[in-house]
Amino acid sequence: MAGTTGYPQAGDFTARLSAVAKSVEGFLAERLGDAVQPGEIARPPRLMEAMRHAVLNGGKRLRPFLAIETARMLGGPFEGAMAAGAGVELVHCYSLVHDDLPAMDDDDLRRGQPTVHKKYDEATAILVGDALQTLAFEIVADPAWQADPLIRSELVLGLARASGLGGMVGGQLLDLGAEGRFGPANLDVDATLQLQAMKTGAILAFSVDAGALVGGASPEERRALLAYGRALGQAFQVADDILDREASSEAMGKRTGKDKDAGKATLVDRLGLDGARAECERLVAECETALKPWGAAAATLCEAARFTVARKS
Repeated sequence: MAGTTGYPQAGDFTARLSAVAKSVEGFLAERLGDAVQPGEIARPPRLMEAMRHAVLNGGKRLRPFLAIETARMLGGPFEGAMAAGAGVELVHCYSLVHDDLPAMDDDDLRRGQPTVHKKYDEATAILVGDALQTLAFEIVADPAWQADPLIRSELVLGLARASGLGGMVGGQLLDLGAEGRFGPANLDVDATLQLQAMKTGAILAFSVDAGALVGGASPEERRALLAYGRALGQAFQVADDILDREASSEAMGKRTGKDKDAGKATLVDRLGLDGARAECERLVAECETALKPWGAAAATLCEAARFTVARKS
């Protein structure tokens, strides 16, 4: 199946973002049901309840949106795009559960609700993160959603690299180090950019690449889309740093101002608020340049870049 079959047909960007988020929420809810699936022995009720609390609590679903919209632009199958996007989202949700733990960022609120370790306990939260991560790879590797074994293996490899030691996990460790946990630290702009490219940018860039894989992009197209994804990932983190300084906890659904209090490395510290805003604009222009080969067909992805820096939460 190719073309637009199965994709939400909403019109403007906001409506499309909302429609895709609703579709992703439904797909994830089905994967997180209580019914035991083939190959499983049991689904512990407490674990399932806590996993649903971690995942089915709203959110913009930007990462699966990027995968799905990239695949749609290229004429890829909706089912494969949804599965790839859902896998990325589950990895993202797992990372939030673990980031919120007392040993990490020590947060009590996430999307306006108690974090998993506050609602349940730390041990349950750790296991929820573990279960979400493995479920992500189970979905991405399942031939029910993507028949081509080469694409499946590329998706698994890409997700592992983006989320592992050279990507998100490694970036999280660098972030902890930037707080001075392992000794004195004073990261310059380049080191801060590397940290953010790993912690946040790698998964966002892979979201785009996942859609490119599902959509059958050529090597040249994948390179252009990866440039877009990397610039968008960097813009997202800079915008997040600005929001941490300027937005209210109520608007964000989590505690703000914590990065400054913890001494985290951000471009706001290195460039100032005006410099950080200018960097966001530069990165959006970089995104738009990367998408020029697709012309009007890339309008939604261009809007996604602008949304990333204009969002208020």
